[in-house]
Amino acid sequence: MTGSGRESAARHGRAEVDRDLVERAVRGDTDAFGTIVQSLTDHLYAVAYRIVRDTGRAEDATQQAILDMWRHLPQLRDPMRFEAWAYRCLTRACYAELRRQRRWEANLRVLPEAMTVEPDHAGAVVRRDALRHAFRRIPPDQRAAIVLHHYAGLSIPEVADALSIPPGTVRSRLFYGMRTLRDAYQRAETAGAERGLA
Repeated sequence: MTGSGRESAARHGRAEVDRDLVERAVRGDTDAFGTIVQSLTDHLYAVAYRIVRDTGRAEDATQQAILDMWRHLPQLRDPMRFEAWAYRCLTRACYAELRRQRRWEANLRVLPEAMTVEPDHAGAVVRRDALRHAFRRIPPDQRAAIVLHHYAGLSIPEVADALSIPPGTVRSRLFYGMRTLRDAYQRAETAGAERGLA
């Protein structure tokens, strides 16, 4: 793993699972699997949220991934590859959630009346909103590669393993996904500036 990957993993709390626990879980030890799930759930949810961009759907994807992991755990051949295998289960569950509900939904939050927004912060709000909208424009396969690499801190070979694709495809998805993100962000920020918000 590169230095920046280690920093990213440390920053986002990359979860690593004890091989002994995985081996016990593969043999059917429900307590071992419960310990694994307890240590991974928050991290899996955080990755799922960044892929599906909706809290409810991220919860559903995380639950489905954990269920799939339990069902298919006996088929795991190499306990050392558990992390990549878990991300693969999660990514598939995220893709299924995205297919289930393809239409875009407005994500509005009502602010309490007592809460006021300072004019100095309007630019930051516009930039954050522009980034959120730009990230939604990225196709799910590219979004998954970006999240696993930049947020979860996986190296390109680890992302390839997690997504069951060649490393060259990961690089391509990262390149095109980041380009789409950058272009969409610039368009959204420019639109905000034209409205006088930035």
